[in-house]
Amino acid sequence: MHAVGLREQAIQVARRLGYDIRQDWLGGEGSGHCLIRGRKTLLLDLAESPERQFAAIRNALDGEIQLASVTMTEQLADWLDVRSVA
Repeated sequence: MHAVGLREQAIQVARRLGYDIRQDWLGGEGSGHCLIRGRKTLLLDLAESPERQFAAIRNALDGEIQLASVTMTEQLADWLDVRSVA
């Protein structure tokens, strides 16, 4: 699967983990994540390539304790370096 498909799947996983997703043209300033009024927020810069956006999503989800319990494709789990809960 290519970066655009993985990006879309990763966005859905982030939503399931409680992230608000904002996709805006930020002129290449960069994607990232933060808390806005206590809510986990993922900011995706549409000026960036899908690969760079995906990297920002992966960075945001890194360390999410519940990530391993979210259903996702095996390819996405590999890209996110998710270890299954067993």
